[in-house]
Amino acid sequence: MSAEKKRPCVVVIANTTWYLWNFRMSLMRMLQEQGLEVVAMAPADSYATRIEEAGIRFVSIPLNRRGKNFLAEGRTVVELCRLFRMLKPDVVLSYTPKPNIYASLACRACRIPIVNNVAGLGYAFIRKGVLQLVATFLYRAAFAWSRKVFFQNNDDLSIFVEKGIVKPHLAERLPGSGVDTTRFVPVPRQGAGAPFVFLLCARLLWDKGIGEYVEAARSVRSTSAEVVFRLLGPLDDGNPAAISAKQLQEWVDEGVVEYLGSTDSVAPYFAGADCVVLPSYREGVPRTLLEAASMGKPLITSDAPGCRDVVEHGTTGLVCAVRDAEDLARQMNTMLEIGAEQRREMGVLGRLKMTEEFSETIVLERYRAVVAGIVGLELGEAPSAESVEAKKGAKKGRIAAVLMPRREEDAAVPAKGVLKGL
Repeated sequence: MSAEKKRPCVVVIANTTWYLWNFRMSLMRMLQEQGLEVVAMAPADSYATRIEEAGIRFVSIPLNRRGKNFLAEGRTVVELCRLFRMLKPDVVLSYTPKPNIYASLACRACRIPIVNNVAGLGYAFIRKGVLQLVATFLYRAAFAWSRKVFFQNNDDLSIFVEKGIVKPHLAERLPGSGVDTTRFVPVPRQGAGAPFVFLLCARLLWDKGIGEYVEAARSVRSTSAEVVFRLLGPLDDGNPAAISAKQLQEWVDEGVVEYLGSTDSVAPYFAGADCVVLPSYREGVPRTLLEAASMGKPLITSDAPGCRDVVEHGTTGLVCAVRDAEDLARQMNTMLEIGAEQRREMGVLGRLKMTEEFSETIVLERYRAVVAGIVGLELGEAPSAESVEAKKGAKKGRIAAVLMPRREEDAAVPAKGVLKGL
């Protein structure tokens, strides 16, 4: 009797299991359903058990997100080489800065194909200096072995190509990590006459624009005392740009913001907000904005790479200048002044944009095609660029399919272009 043929193996690696659980479970499940063996890799934390309970094999790796000791960082690469030689994956899919670099170097040493995903440039590129030069050198050395490098916005793609980090034919833009528009659906805002609620949902980092959000909240509350400003998301002590628990408590004690803690289920919090805000300095494509827009919420974000990809100013939300609390406050006041009907239309058109341009299905199908090409199996086809454009061109005829549930007093849907003059 012949031995059973080994299933192709795919390793999916990131700097936290929290990231894999929140952003890549759909991908790992899809690959499993296609008959592939899937191994998740990250430093072990509380989410490792959840991944294993979902039927995904988990392997812990020694990775310090804040580490700068060259010997310790080198040992991480050596350990990845050992694990890759033991697991013998057919392809590695990498995410987040250090795994993108270290897994690529290990794959190069082991002659294993790797597909990278650059979801924003991270701390090293936001904070210019020696660290950026070192990161650029390491990325260039690492990505020389890549079979494909996905980017979440064209700004980051252009930077990597112009710096010679990635060959142009290997670089491709994806619409972020995509959003499950069947899970994040519009829900009518509860509580007639309740205070207007702004919500910022993100890791608590200065680079997410949280300082500007708090400052803008002070300004808006000076003239609109009934407006509520909420923060949702975890403290992130492992990040150099982390906001301290002490600073957060000072804001709460001041009464300028309400802190809701962190959660794995953001939809109920989005449902309780009138507008979702993210004035970040730079993103890949922020999932929080995709999910909020998919639920029909108007958005305010910054004119930063990744953020401006999601919002059409005056149509699906408003855009403020980067690192500018005064302009953020101005956009918040505009959002308050335009009225419920125009905000509702922004939400309708925002959800339409998600279904047409940012659906998770687009991302999964593209990964399916790339992995199939590497492992030599027929796993399905990705949607062509032409089909995506055709969908976008037909959006006007399908607006009714994505309308928010209505309150009885809502009027008919006005034409597209809520605030053309802004």
